Amino acid sequence: MKTTVIIPNYNGIDFLTPCLDSLIKAYEASGAFKIIVVDNGSKDGSVDLVKKYCAHDFISLIELKENTGFSYAVNRGIEASDTEYVILLNNDIVVDERFVSELENAISSDERLFSVNSLMRQMKDPTLIDGFGDHYCALGWAFAAYKGKPSKRFEAQKGLRSIFSSCGGASIYRKAVFDKIGLFDEEHFAYLEDVDVGYRAVLHGYKNAACALAVCDHAGSGFSGSRYNEFKIDLASRNSIYIIYKNMPVFQIIINLPFLFIGFFIKTLFFILKGHGSVYLKGLIKGFKLSASDKARAHKVRLGIKGFGRYVYVELILILNIFKRFIV
Repeated sequence: MKTTVIIPNYNGIDFLTPCLDSLIKAYEASGAFKIIVVDNGSKDGSVDLVKKYCAHDFISLIELKENTGFSYAVNRGIEASDTEYVILLNNDIVVDERFVSELENAISSDERLFSVNSLMRQMKDPTLIDGFGDHYCALGWAFAAYKGKPSKRFEAQKGLRSIFSSCGGASIYRKAVFDKIGLFDEEHFAYLEDVDVGYRAVLHGYKNAACALAVCDHAGSGFSGSRYNEFKIDLASRNSIYIIYKNMPVFQIIINLPFLFIGFFIKTLFFILKGHGSVYLKGLIKGFKLSASDKARAHKVRLGIKGFGRYVYVELILILNIFKRFIV
């Protein structure tokens, strides 16, 4: 077996059955792989449900006593896996029968690939894309590529598309690279942790891509409950500051200050209009406090002078992605 599918779960009993059933069909149709469900202290009967699925010898369960967040949960799954690749899969996803095999084929095509994102369609309307890789730009914004665009545009398209990072909801990762760049940063708890790890991979010379042949349908917000809620806004705004501190040296932050000011100003206005302005601003303050902590300094990427070329390369991508944000 080349791959372990890791499913973090928190009170997701309504999603788990279709998710696991689709994986079993994929297992039977296109090859063997392992499945590890990491439960984050669910109280809804999820654990008992998964234990029934553990009758299959390729499915196992890791029980955590409390909700430790996405990053901590998937890290325990990665550590427990003994395969060359790991797939992170949200519990509210149903996969195509060739989902796993297509992701394996894609990532094995290039040793410099750290991750490959699947084509994530909207479960309510599979004709529309939920995400096809993530991008990050100099405005301090992370965004899902082609969200809301027709999925027919890419379905059955051969070859890989370059992306900045893979969405941790439905992507495959080369496990050995984690040993070099570190696992998901548990300070994130949830949100932007996948952009952060993809960012680190690019800084270390690896690539991330998206594969249209690996298809899945995503319900969306199975963890937090809705697209715009205080829990998500608070964490995402906090982490949007933290990711800048972690991955940019001082000179790059200074270069990007005009872009970042514009980006965060627009976001602030957006959330004020949504009625969540105070939550967003409090999250930003938490981000600055986190970035000033000893924990953050220990996690900061430091490539030194030898890494100057990598920083310049990434800076060009961040600027180009500003334009991509409005045209993809």
